[in-house]
Amino acid sequence: MPSDCALSDWIQSTPIHCDSQPDDLSKVNAKPEHMSRKTSKKRPAKKKVKVVEEEVETGEETPSLFSPSSLIRLLFRPKVLLVLAVSVTGLFFFQKVKQQIPDLSQREEYQIETKELSLQPAPPHYVPIDIVDQVIKRSELPARVSLLDQGLVLKIADAFQKHPWVQKVISVRKTNTVEVEILFRKPAAMVELKQGLFPVDNAGVLLPPEDFSVSDARRFPIITGVSSIPAGPAGTSWGDTTVTGAAQLAEALGPHWKELDIVSIEAPPRVAADVTLDDLIYRLITTGGSEIVWGRSPKSQRRGELRVDQKIGKLEKYYRDYGGFDRPHGPYEIDIRHWQEISRRPLKQQSNQRTLMRR
Repeated sequence: MPSDCALSDWIQSTPIHCDSQPDDLSKVNAKPEHMSRKTSKKRPAKKKVKVVEEEVETGEETPSLFSPSSLIRLLFRPKVLLVLAVSVTGLFFFQKVKQQIPDLSQREEYQIETKELSLQPAPPHYVPIDIVDQVIKRSELPARVSLLDQGLVLKIADAFQKHPWVQKVISVRKTNTVEVEILFRKPAAMVELKQGLFPVDNAGVLLPPEDFSVSDARRFPIITGVSSIPAGPAGTSWGDTTVTGAAQLAEALGPHWKELDIVSIEAPPRVAADVTLDDLIYRLITTGGSEIVWGRSPKSQRRGELRVDQKIGKLEKYYRDYGGFDRPHGPYEIDIRHWQEISRRPLKQQSNQRTLMRR
């Protein structure tokens, strides 16, 4: 055994291995500095992933705005319930108050007699003077109407629009009375049938024959040669293109009818159901029996056709130069469709020889 001094020296110089074990364990358990840094960086990333996943899951579970649960929550909010309550209460009291208000529409100062309706402008002379009475009778309007009636304007407009003399109701205004602005149809000619004379306007719409006397009917151009009858009652189209074209021609010749001694428009025979205005050639018959080949309707779109004013100018010049369409040895067939000349031939002669006259 060594001495005490030697023993102490030996202990101090000899390393104690048990003390080194904890150092070794601490070294084993201790992580390198670079590993600890990496770990600290990864942890937030994991948390972010978890947060994203939680947000995605939360978004999928959020109910739709229009889902029943959302609508119920919205409906039972205090403000919404208050608005609904006020609305229902207000509607209830409005109905009660409305029942207590007197019906002013039945008061005399707010009513007028239906026959006192004002027509603007005043109807033309050829329209029956009792046109308002006819409208009231046809439409079964009451004898008195209220100016407070909200549907009065539509009722009046509909009643007048159904009358055969009315082409269009332009406006209906309520003042201290009811003013109705109307565009009336204008008679253009009389269609001659075996049954009598039937008035039509410039569009071939049938007008009420009972509104014309015999003397009135003779003041309008006559259309002859029509084989059809009206397709409907007064106020509807005749339904024949031949009549439509003749009515258009009658309107164009109206101001010159008497001064040119023309008595009628001869319509061509209708050879097909699908005939158009471009297929129809009209003739004018004069007082002396001459026949003027006019050509197509003024509304025809046929290329090369003279205008209405050009044809009327040729007729007026011929009439001035010869003193009439039947002189000197008529009656003649006079063709004014040429651009530079007028051709004629005596109707009594069967030859096709014609005399050309420069315009």
